[in-house]
Amino acid sequence: DTYTYFTRGGVFANAQTGNLVLLGISAARGELYRAGQYLIPVLAFALGVVATEGLRARRGAGDWQRTVLLLEAAILAVVGLLPPAFPDFVVNVTVSFLCSMQVNSFRLLEGMPYATTMCTGNLRSGSHHLWQFLFAGERKAGRKAARYLWVILAFCAGAGLGVPLSLQMGGRAVWLCALALLGVEFLLGQLEKRPEERAG
Repeated sequence: DTYTYFTRGGVFANAQTGNLVLLGISAARGELYRAGQYLIPVLAFALGVVATEGLRARRGAGDWQRTVLLLEAAILAVVGLLPPAFPDFVVNVTVSFLCSMQVNSFRLLEGMPYATTMCTGNLRSGSHHLWQFLFAGERKAGRKAARYLWVILAFCAGAGLGVPLSLQMGGRAVWLCALALLGVEFLLGQLEKRPEERAG
């Protein structure tokens, strides 16, 4: 989002709630062309879900998530090569597609539902567990609330770090996201190794 906001027209591409609201407003005003513009990233997001479900079905349990990470990193690497004059709309739709793949592929944190590319649901869940910890006496809820808090803080830190990087590096700043995805893919590969392989 920091990348698209600072280098690609001041828009947010991660979540589609805003686009759906603007689609409805445009349609109500009879601005069908503008409504269609908002519909395209929404469809790209839906296509990302379909793509990840297809990967999950074909590759089965295990490495399909790593495949998603590699695809995301590869596409972001290409996006970072695009000149500033390249249409922002195409780039933002591509990022929407990638964000959909990301959020649909990684939906659980220690067995708890969470979102990797948006924070509203995480904030709701974290607040719910915090209430349970403070007022219902559920000690495990405190640990769950802390996990959500870490996710939200990491999200904010990433956005904050993205500001100077986007301003300094321009469109190439998205390569840092690609590197982060490759790092996660590598860590997943290490975690999936059998104990005897790690010992060897």
